[in-house]
Amino acid sequence: MSDFNVTHWLADRPEIQSIFACVCDLNGTLRGKRVPVDQAEKVVEGGMRMPLSVVGLDVWGEDIENSKLVFETGDSDGLCDFTGRDLLPITWLDRPTAMAMLWMRQENGAPFPGDPRRALGSIVERYKALGLTPVVASELEFYVCDPSGDKPEAPRSPVTGKRLDSDGALSLDELQHFDGFLNDVYDACAEQGIPADAAISENGAGQFEINLMHVDDPLRAADDAVLFKRLVRGVARKHGFAATFMAKPYGDRAGSGFHVHFSLLNEKGENVFDNGGEEGTDIMRSAVAGLLETMQENSLTFAPHENSFRRLLPGAHAPTGVGWGYENRTVAVRIPGGSPKARRIEHRVAGADANPYLVMTSVLGGALMGIEQALVPAPAVIGDAYRQELPHLPLDWASAIEAFRRGTHVPDVFSKQLQTMLVECKTQELKRFARHVTDFEYHSYLEVV
Repeated sequence: MSDFNVTHWLADRPEIQSIFACVCDLNGTLRGKRVPVDQAEKVVEGGMRMPLSVVGLDVWGEDIENSKLVFETGDSDGLCDFTGRDLLPITWLDRPTAMAMLWMRQENGAPFPGDPRRALGSIVERYKALGLTPVVASELEFYVCDPSGDKPEAPRSPVTGKRLDSDGALSLDELQHFDGFLNDVYDACAEQGIPADAAISENGAGQFEINLMHVDDPLRAADDAVLFKRLVRGVARKHGFAATFMAKPYGDRAGSGFHVHFSLLNEKGENVFDNGGEEGTDIMRSAVAGLLETMQENSLTFAPHENSFRRLLPGAHAPTGVGWGYENRTVAVRIPGGSPKARRIEHRVAGADANPYLVMTSVLGGALMGIEQALVPAPAVIGDAYRQELPHLPLDWASAIEAFRRGTHVPDVFSKQLQTMLVECKTQELKRFARHVTDFEYHSYLEVV
C-alpha cells in the first residue's frame, strides 16, 4: 500500500477540482476517466474499475475484432490499483488539474498480465529474486512542428518568426530560440518529479533530445518516460506548436529514438558490470548476449508502428543489425566509455514512438535471460556496423509482428496474454493501413504501370 496522503496533497492545492485517473495501454497511450476530487480517495484506494480490454485497444482507440478479452468475457471490468506515485499536477491546461497513475488487477486479485506496466513489474521481481536492482535512464528525441497545415512542417522560430529550414545538431541558437518552451517543459518535469537532465538540439530542424537521469526503479523510469511524452505534447500545445514522438515524421530528416541505459547493482550496492576495466564483467557480456538473442523477436516492442520502420534504414543513424560494441554508435547495443564504476549498457533500437514499459521489459527481460543462462555474445563489432554482415532486424512491420508471434524466447519475457494481445492489436492496425493507398503511389503508378 502507498503511504501517499491524498487528502493532505489536495488540501495544499485547493485550485485542483478534478483528477484524470489513467492506465497505460499497449501503444503507450494513457486512457482513463476524469473524476471530481471528492472521488480522490476511491482512486488512491483501488476502487476504480475499467474494462480490462482498455489496455489492448488499437492506436485509434478501437476494440480488437474477435478479441476473447472483449467478447468471451463480456468485456469484464478489472480493478485499477494506484501505483503509489504522488498525484501529478497538470499545468498546461486552462484549469489546474491532476493525474493519478494506475495499473490493472483482475477481479480475483491477481495482477492483469496484459497490462504493460505489470509486464515490467514481473521482470523487476525476477531481478529482486537474484538480489539485483536495475538502474535505468533514457534518452528521448522528439520534433516540435507547426500543426497548422495538413502535414507537419518545421516550426517558425519564436524569436525571428522564420521557419527552420536546416538541420541544427547541437545548435545553441535553436535551444535559445525555443527557450520559453523548454523552460516550461523543465518546470512541468519538476512539478511531476521527472528527473530531466540535459537538453540538446538534435539533427533535424526542430528536433530536440532530453535525457532522463538514472533511477534505481525501472517502473519509475518507465513512468517518467510515459509522463514526459504526454507532458511535452501538452506544453507544446500551450506554446502554439505540436510535438511528435513519431519515429520518422519527415522522410528526409533524422528519426527520433528512445535509447535506454542500464546497469545492475547487487545487494551491496556494487555495479556488477564493473570489473575495473573497459571490457566489463562476464555478467555484463551475458546480459549483452541475451539482448542480442531476443532482439529480432522483440523488435515489435521497439518498432511497433508502420512509421517505425522508416527510421530503421541502413546508414540513417539507427541500428539495423543485431550487434554490439564498445563506444560505437552504429551498433544496436553500445557499451559507453567513461569510468568503470559507471559501466553500463545502452540499448539503441527503440524509436521514440514505442511504449516505454514494453521497451524496458524487452531490454531488462532479454538481459535477464542472458544472465540466467550465462550466454556468451558474438565478438564485439569494430568499425561501421552498417558495412558488416550481421543478422538483420525485421525489415517491415508484418515481419516484426510475425517474429513476436512465433518468438521462442518471447515467453521468457512476456506473458502469453500480453503476447497474444499485442499481436492481435498490431495485426488489426496493419490491416487498416494496408487498405489505404498513398498519394505518392498514385503519383508513381496511376498512368504509368
